[in-house]
Amino acid sequence: MESIKVLLAKHSRIESQRLILRPVTLNDSKDMYEYASDAETAYYVFDRHESLEATEESIVSYFIEQPLGKFGIELKETGKMIGTIDLRVKDRNKRAIVGYTLNKAYQGKGYMTEAGRRILELGFETLGLQCIASLHDERNSASGRVMQRMGMTQEGIQRYVSTWKEGEWFNDVYYSILKSEYDEQNVLK
Repeated sequence: MESIKVLLAKHSRIESQRLILRPVTLNDSKDMYEYASDAETAYYVFDRHESLEATEESIVSYFIEQPLGKFGIELKETGKMIGTIDLRVKDRNKRAIVGYTLNKAYQGKGYMTEAGRRILELGFETLGLQCIASLHDERNSASGRVMQRMGMTQEGIQRYVSTWKEGEWFNDVYYSILKSEYDEQNVLK
């Protein structure tokens, strides 16, 4: 059986109805900077990028140095990268965590749910995972709604995880979906 790393390398490009999930490159710098420099979009996920150079550094250090399981979300219609999604796999226990960011100009159109469902498909059907989880800052309820639309169930809230950008404490809300739940949901469709 092929390792998870080999399978991720073989599935570095995934298509859905409206999207292409593919490796992030330096050619995506301007598209990423468009949302990574936006304080509202970046607030719950990472420090806002102050310059295009900061975005390029981020692309190299996070997406290019270790690209497996990390995808740019590209609109098929325009070729524009509108966000990113990643699947961080824990090899030994068949679990993974999904993380994502989306340009606010494209939120509310179902793009992240569409990308997320393809990532779940990759995880369960190709990689043989048994559980995929995700989490969001409790103040970012829109992210929780994406997780629910992906078929995930809220597990609980971890309170006072740490302090955030302005020194305020934050809570994380945890969601997950098991392989058996994923299979059941897909049978019902």
